[in-house]
Amino acid sequence: MSQNNQYPFPSDTLAIWHQLFERQRTFAYHAFDQLSDEQFFAILAPGLNSCAIIANHLAGNMLSRWTDFLATDGEKPNRDRDAEFAVPTEHTAQERGQIMERFERGWLVLFATIDSLSPEDLSKVITIRNVDHTVNAAVLRQIDHYSFHIGQINIIARQLVGTKNWKLFTLPPGGTKAFNTKLMGE
Repeated sequence: MSQNNQYPFPSDTLAIWHQLFERQRTFAYHAFDQLSDEQFFAILAPGLNSCAIIANHLAGNMLSRWTDFLATDGEKPNRDRDAEFAVPTEHTAQERGQIMERFERGWLVLFATIDSLSPEDLSKVITIRNVDHTVNAAVLRQIDHYSFHIGQINIIARQLVGTKNWKLFTLPPGGTKAFNTKLMGE
């Protein structure tokens, strides 16, 4: 990666961030696509969240954090984080559709913001809950946060679908050697 002498970030930082977020989005949709509506809303044990709740929380976070990213606090006054964790009252395809529409809207705002940033923006300071963060630190914070929750979604979904019925999107168990051989042209 080439370095820009004026800014201490690799020149492809923004593209890498876009790719990381796109990969997270893909992993989430891969899990959601395997769930029935009943499974989407299922809570496996008291104190845990359903995939629906996690999707709703991620949507609220994305819409708050990425809207007007450089100019306003990342915790918008209209965000109701506690409501994001409320158990949906209806477990219908329509309710699922509304959650997924909000989830997708969050991703669209995120990608529009990431794609609008310039290398000069990476050293700027923004606030989240009135705490200063460089843009770089704030973005890395979100990558970490979303990875955690999308991991949860995949674990919950795989438990609900069952390992035998789960469609892998990574290497299957026992497939590493063959993959590496193919990849390395051996």
